[in-house]
Amino acid sequence: MSRDPFTLDFSALRTLRAVHVHGSFSRAADQLGLTQPTVSYTIARLREVFEDELFVRQGAGIVPTERCTEIVAQAVDLTDRFEALITPRDFDPATARADIVISCNLYERIVILPRVIHRARQEARGLRLRIIPSTVYGRDQLTRSESDILIGPIAIKDEGYYRRGLLQEGYSCVMDPANPLARNPLDMKAYVKAPQVLVNYGGNFRSRFLVMLDAQGHSLNTVIEVPSPADIPDLLRGTDLIATVPTRVAQHFGAAVAAVPCPVPAQINIAMHWTARTHRSGPHRWIRDLIAQAAAEVVEAEARAWG
Repeated sequence: MSRDPFTLDFSALRTLRAVHVHGSFSRAADQLGLTQPTVSYTIARLREVFEDELFVRQGAGIVPTERCTEIVAQAVDLTDRFEALITPRDFDPATARADIVISCNLYERIVILPRVIHRARQEARGLRLRIIPSTVYGRDQLTRSESDILIGPIAIKDEGYYRRGLLQEGYSCVMDPANPLARNPLDMKAYVKAPQVLVNYGGNFRSRFLVMLDAQGHSLNTVIEVPSPADIPDLLRGTDLIATVPTRVAQHFGAAVAAVPCPVPAQINIAMHWTARTHRSGPHRWIRDLIAQAAAEVVEAEARAWG
């Protein structure tokens, strides 16, 4: 006999959502801070309520049934809206206590976040910020509630996501200061011929300059691929290699590299995304405003330096 569906709670739906996302009882337990037997018991309860297996064995893992995927699609909206409902609206930075997870990559960590962290430590010492790498999975991290805020060069236009533009950016080519290509402006012919270190960000993400090169019928002479620009200066040192990175990252490298404008006039749009789950949360709104202010201060500081 099936269990009374009204005995369910939001905790059970959250557990179902986590198992569906991770495809594993143990990984779901780790995310939720539960034991695996607790997760197994909860799924057993849900199987009775919905009169469906929900997850079936396939090889060494589990896969959701069609009915399970249908239920989870509704549960995501329910749990997010409930969490938003119970989140306090009032926020006093001086006394607040909250944990906030920000997903981003190297660019955002060196250009935006130092200002955010400095201000947060001055005004909201009770906030705990955890920064995780987004690589190419930022949207999935938001969807799975693994992060609260995503900052990066993407545009999520689907319903249920909020967006705020932050910065615009171009590209520079960096190389060892002794590289002959550093002596003159780099034209397209020399650019595509030069041996390149390509930053692929650990997945199938295509940087804007690569998209534009493809459209123009050009391709790079790529000899090395790396997942992050973090170690680019070390890789270029003493070689004939060049790399294409966002201009503010090139500036961050300082005298370790020579930088020239990239001949591809591509533009990067850095934006911040979040979901309905944290949209009305006082601490999250405060941090989002702080991130937007930090980005504006970057632009203002550059304008003063150039003026």
